[in-house]
Amino acid sequence: MRSWLPLVTLLSLLVASPLRADDLATVCHATSSYDMTLRADSLLFDRSARTPLRVVIAHGSLHTDGTAVPLDPEQYDRLVLFDRDVRALVPRVRKVAQNGVDMAVQALRAEVADLGLSADTRATFDSRLNARAAELKQRIASSQSTHDWQGDAMRQYANQVAGDLMPLLAADLGQQAVNAALAGDLQEAASLRERASSLATGLQPRLQQRMQALRAQIAALCPAIQQLGRLQQGVRDNRGRPLDLLQISR
Repeated sequence: MRSWLPLVTLLSLLVASPLRADDLATVCHATSSYDMTLRADSLLFDRSARTPLRVVIAHGSLHTDGTAVPLDPEQYDRLVLFDRDVRALVPRVRKVAQNGVDMAVQALRAEVADLGLSADTRATFDSRLNARAAELKQRIASSQSTHDWQGDAMRQYANQVAGDLMPLLAADLGQQAVNAALAGDLQEAASLRERASSLATGLQPRLQQRMQALRAQIAALCPAIQQLGRLQQGVRDNRGRPLDLLQISR
């Protein structure tokens, strides 16, 4: 479900890779062409291509592209349950996302522990990492829309996080290289410079491997997501087409 996909893979915010939005698609076989905004009185689904562009579900009513869609009693019941189940699912997704932040922080700390950083660099790094993690968890807690996790805004935020953390590590490794060169160990100096220049790309695959443990938590969301796919069946838009907010593949 595109609606909350980027929340569950937060490693990229710590290592400057693009946000991955395929975890629920891979684990739960669920995708969506819509973004979702959670409102107090309604659910809004919107997209930039293909009609309907805008779907609003509110208290068992359905509007697609501004047109009210007549519903029979079964369709009404399905939409009431769909709304209820989405609202029940969102806090669970937020929890998995916040667990992902904690796991990413632990994984990054474990990797950084092997770099031989100075005490001052370690202290500064830990302080910045803690601050970024707290900020990200707050963003997750307060977010009401998947638009918060898409496109340029999120890439810019990811770059800010990486720009705050990675140069600190690279600078320390660079200083270690200078010290090694001054001590006459040119091979070690060259090795340290290489590690500094490839720090982000080298860390990324190892951190992603450490984060595989999060997949079990994502998998626990699958039954609820698949139930949403079943609830939308039989509901049609203002032109008589299947509503198709979710695509569930087998």
